[in-house]
Amino acid sequence: MTSSLTQILERYHLERASLIPILQDIQEKDGYLSPSALAQLSEKLNISDNEIFGVATFYSQFRFHPPGENTIQVCLGTACHVRGGHQILGELEQRLGITAGQTTHDKKFDLQRVACLGCCALAPVVKVNGDIHAKMSTRKIPALLRKYQGERNPE
Repeated sequence: MTSSLTQILERYHLERASLIPILQDIQEKDGYLSPSALAQLSEKLNISDNEIFGVATFYSQFRFHPPGENTIQVCLGTACHVRGGHQILGELEQRLGITAGQTTHDKKFDLQRVACLGCCALAPVVKVNGDIHAKMSTRKIPALLRKYQGERNPE
């Protein structure tokens, strides 16, 4: 067992009720839920790998692949959807060569679709590494990607 997982587990009662907070802590520490971390957690909590995976996949907050250096979130809430959010997501998928939930091969970007970023008056909205980009359009995507090509996600 990795030392980081051991440190996380020391903060909890090793019981089923602790599963979601433990998963959140693992993801916060590692950036995602790795197969090895889930297997070790399964052993410690005496819960099957399948059950843990089932719980984790139910919640959209959990990732199963390492994040990219830059995290792109495309809002698909009602206001953003009506103003072209799906077209923006499609353009990003095409330009990056990935679909939502994936990371580019060079690990430069990962792409996520989110239900709402809470910026409805600025719709459509794309969030990159915490920076809100308002009134986005498919024409603005190339410049947006160029802006983050050389930046690393702060750790």
